[in-house]
Amino acid sequence: MENRTTATAPAGRAGNRAPGPSTPLRGLRNVRPAEGLCYATGAVLIASGLAHLAVLLVDGGSWDGPVSWRKPVTFGLSFGLTLIAIAWVCAYLRIGVRTRTALLGLFAADCVLEVAGITVQAWRHVPSHFNMETPFDTGVSMTLAVGGAALVVILCTLSAAAFLRRPGGPPGMALALRAGCAILVIGLLSGAAMIARGVYLTRTGHQLAGYASTASLKPLHGVSLHAVLVLPVLVRLLAMTSWSPHTRVSVVRAAVGCYAAAVAAALVWAVVTY
Repeated sequence: MENRTTATAPAGRAGNRAPGPSTPLRGLRNVRPAEGLCYATGAVLIASGLAHLAVLLVDGGSWDGPVSWRKPVTFGLSFGLTLIAIAWVCAYLRIGVRTRTALLGLFAADCVLEVAGITVQAWRHVPSHFNMETPFDTGVSMTLAVGGAALVVILCTLSAAAFLRRPGGPPGMALALRAGCAILVIGLLSGAAMIARGVYLTRTGHQLAGYASTASLKPLHGVSLHAVLVLPVLVRLLAMTSWSPHTRVSVVRAAVGCYAAAVAAALVWAVVTY
């Protein structure tokens, strides 16, 4: 008979002590330094997003457009949540400790770089992306583009690990992680497409068209990024129930199907409105 206690532990944990009760997030005493750094950094980014939401409410201004307090709000919240999610799910991936630490460190630094660049430009009241008006603006814009490319490489590497070796965790976690990573790659590719087209249009003298070109892909990009958090959290919540493993896996399969349908709908919207 399968040892259920061992099956619910994250992959790669050392030691013979049995883990604590199943919870959506592991106890703080089990957190490695690299993961703890990512959690703290993610919390700071989320706090930055919430602080700029307060700025938006006080200062006013439009939610839309290339110059808006919306950008430090949404990017702070999104990058913070994604960084925390990636640090958490990495514990279930069967990769070496040094490799995990290096990838998480690079990812955390890149998240800070992206949010910092966007926030600085918001306070300067100029666009952060596709802005080539001054040497400084060009430097920020190209740094954000290069940082975005680095994000794609790092997250695709982690996603590949989920498919090369079966992730650990409770029943349904392997499915949730693999589906979440696959959907995440779709979000990364849509983001790369937005940056590539925007930079091309800006470089060819069509800056306004560059800003407008991202609109159709934004829903697909936003929906796809957070499957890697939503689906594994569902698995951990299900692990707290008395349902059988078969029932829990069936629920996860249904959730994956619903999420895939949402992504497909966003993709259709992107094609229709392109």
